[in-house]
Order: sequence, then structure tokens, then C-alpha cells
Amino acid sequence: MKVYRIFMVGIKEFYRDMKYYFKIYRRLTNIPDGFKRLTRKEIELYLQMPKDMIRVAPMLILSTLPFANYVVFPLVYLFPRQLLCQHFWTLQQRTEFAMLRQRNKLYNYKPVFRCLQAQLDTVIGREEYDNWANILGLLGSGLHPKADDIIRSAELFRGDPYHFSYLYTGHVKSLLHMHGMHTGWRRRKRLAERASVLQEIDFAIEREGGLDKLTQEELRQACFIRGLNPINNE
Repeated sequence: MKVYRIFMVGIKEFYRDMKYYFKIYRRLTNIPDGFKRLTRKEIELYLQMPKDMIRVAPMLILSTLPFANYVVFPLVYLFPRQLLCQHFWTLQQRTEFAMLRQRNKLYNYKPVFRCLQAQLDTVIGREEYDNWANILGLLGSGLHPKADDIIRSAELFRGDPYHFSYLYTGHVKSLLHMHGMHTGWRRRKRLAERASVLQEIDFAIEREGGLDKLTQEELRQACFIRGLNPINNE
């Protein structure tokens, strides 16, 4: 009965968010600068909901078949992370599964870092070289560079060598893996779209009063979306 109750509550929340997602999608399609009219939660829903719909669809379809509940409920009880989405998870499960995703991302951090290092020689002679070389050296040593130093290197990402248009295939694939995205069609465009949505979330956070207005759970979620580990770092 407990599994059934959790499943039914999850379905109600899932359908509620799914309808809201399509409402947001229509607003973004029909209204210029639509993101500026959305809240942080709405943009996060827009980012996450397509993945949730794909993940949950097989179980929802299967559950409509006669007597299928005898199969569905044991499966979702045993494999909630693989077969369900956050609407069906407890708060503890959300944190636990987010940490698992974070650990999976870590496997792709090193390839991305190696790709950044591989292009260092191409910026020799540019004014950003010394600062960027120092940043890569710190990261390679397990240290954190200063945010201001990273911002000073922004020009390297506006064109050659680190803009999406200049990244070579291996770099693009590593970035896709890092963000849990498939490596099929429209690779660079999808990466650019994701970066744009993350930036819009940042703008929304600023519009709504900054990080101080976020709850601990919202702040953790914001970190997980960006591939940061918020556990034991409050």
C-alpha cells in the first residue's frame, strides 16, 4: 500500500509539472525574451522536465495495461532511480541519487580538463595566456583558482579556442557526457542551449534577490545542476 500511495502521489505531481512545462514552453515560443518573464523554478522545470518525461514514460505506459500493476510496483520499488524521477522520490532519495549522478559526472571531468590543457599552446602570445596557464596549473594540482581570474580568461571562450564553434569532437563529446546528454544530433547547439538556460537561471536568481533567498535544498539543487558538490560544504 505504501508503494502504491507514493506512486499515485508521484503521478499527480508529475502530471501537474508536465502540464506546467508545456505552458512554459508555449510562453517561451510565443513571447520575445520569454525567459526574463519566468521565475527560477519555472526555468529549472523547463530544463529538467523533458528528462523526467522520457525516464518515466515506459512505466506510466506499462501501468495502464491490465494487471500490469503486479509488475510495475515491484519494479519501481526495486529500481526507483532507474525507472522513476524526482516526483516519486523522497527528499533523502533525491539527495542520494543526485550524489550518484555527481560521481558519474566526475568520470568526465578529467577528459574535459585534458581537452582544455591540450589547447593551451594555441593561446601562447595572447594576453590571457599567463593567467589561463596558472588556472590550469591550479586545477591540475587540485586547487581552486579565484573567480576573478577565471573571469579574466572569458575572452578565450568567446572565440578560438574554447567557443563551441572551435571545440574539436572529443571535447564536445566529453562535455555532453559530463552533463548527462546524449552524443547524437545537434551536439554543439544543444550544449549552447543548455549553457544559455543555466545563465538564465542565474539571471532569475539575481532578479529574485540572490543566493541568500534560496533555501538549503534549493541551493543544493542549484549546485547539482552545475556539477558542483554541495554536500558538507554549506
